[in-house]
Amino acid sequence: MHIAEGFLPPAHALAWTVVAAPFVGHGVRRLTRDAAASPAAPLLLGASGAFTLLLSSLKLPSVGGSSSHPTGCALGAYLCGPAVMAVLGPIVLVFQALLLAHGGLTTLGANTVAMAVVGPWTSWGVWRLVQRLGGSRALAAGTGAALGVLATYATTAAQLALAFPDPSAGVAGAFLKFAGIFAITQVPLSLVEALLTVAALNVLAVRGLGAVHGRA
Repeated sequence: MHIAEGFLPPAHALAWTVVAAPFVGHGVRRLTRDAAASPAAPLLLGASGAFTLLLSSLKLPSVGGSSSHPTGCALGAYLCGPAVMAVLGPIVLVFQALLLAHGGLTTLGANTVAMAVVGPWTSWGVWRLVQRLGGSRALAAGTGAALGVLATYATTAAQLALAFPDPSAGVAGAFLKFAGIFAITQVPLSLVEALLTVAALNVLAVRGLGAVHGRA
């Protein structure tokens, strides 16, 4: 989801920024409301942001102009709700773009949609579904984290395919190419993130901060 600075055509970069904007606005309202309602909210936000920053900074070079790594966004979706991750995610992305040369400002909208919108909402939705089907908290959290990572990279593959369609196979062919290359690193990384997310939830539960968020 960290598409490099200047890699997307300007029209695509602008379009993804427009797509991300309402999610960020909704996230700001949700964050403000939750912070005022719960004294534990700042601690949960801090834990979520730190976890996302740590995991998403561990990058491996991948498809040209992008990188592969865990996202860390599932934990925040469980603790604070997926809407709030649309605020925490861009903060992490800006920090990485300015200080780590990881991602970029022109591609912030596209990276936000992939990592801070699609990923967290997928993780949260899967977590809720697995628990409603009778799965344990660990199973729900791990499955949601793994599928959230894969959804993030499927979104990035789609963004790259739209910007750089295959000359003969078009957007669909480009998507299969990008997604196939991503899968080499992202399938094992999704499993690693699932384990780390469950472990982090367990640690927070021991400290009395592991209550997951039931609202979107």
